[in-house]
Amino acid sequence: MADAALDSAQVHVAHHFDDAEQQRQASTLGMWVFLAQEVMFFGGLFTLYVVYRTLHPEGFAHASHHLDVRLGATNTAVLITSSLTMALGVWASQMDRRRLLLVCIAVTALLGAVFLGIKSYEYWHKFHEHLVPGPNFVWDGPEAHTAEIFFSLYFALTGLHALHMVIGLGIMAWLFWMAWSGRVGSAYHAPVEISGLYWHFVDIVWIFLFPLLYLIGRH
Repeated sequence: MADAALDSAQVHVAHHFDDAEQQRQASTLGMWVFLAQEVMFFGGLFTLYVVYRTLHPEGFAHASHHLDVRLGATNTAVLITSSLTMALGVWASQMDRRRLLLVCIAVTALLGAVFLGIKSYEYWHKFHEHLVPGPNFVWDGPEAHTAEIFFSLYFALTGLHALHMVIGLGIMAWLFWMAWSGRVGSAYHAPVEISGLYWHFVDIVWIFLFPLLYLIGRH
């Protein structure tokens, strides 16, 4: 049985790797390098946010009160739950629990879709309230220019995050096909682990975005 699992693992080894373990380590390292540059990518926007919030704390707080905390908190709970199901999926692949793996991937993708649905509703609501930066932006309160800057950063940060979530759903679809066709399991689970790293990164970014955008000046 162990020899059969080893042979199965070797089938997936590219020619430039010595064995399956070396390939898995290289793939994991590659994903960590990719995530490091993603941190720098988001870091530029986070830095811009910190600068403007430091310069205009009251204006940012007032603009933040136009975001729905309940929807933001719901999305936070949704993504935290999806991280749990993704972690269970990684465990299921390592234990060769194919049916559980399929369920975990499907639930993770469903939760990601729920997150995007809620975010789409929020975007629609901001369009309806004319809070989208541009010629149609309408602000009746104080510091209208600061409010427009806040919503520019809001759409930039959450839009970029939503794009990563859409990519994540594509990865989940590919991973579901891999699991369904029996291409991943205890002998070869690197794709599930690497996909899990990406999904957890997207979730962590949102955990930072939620308090920075939704909870300013709230007690």
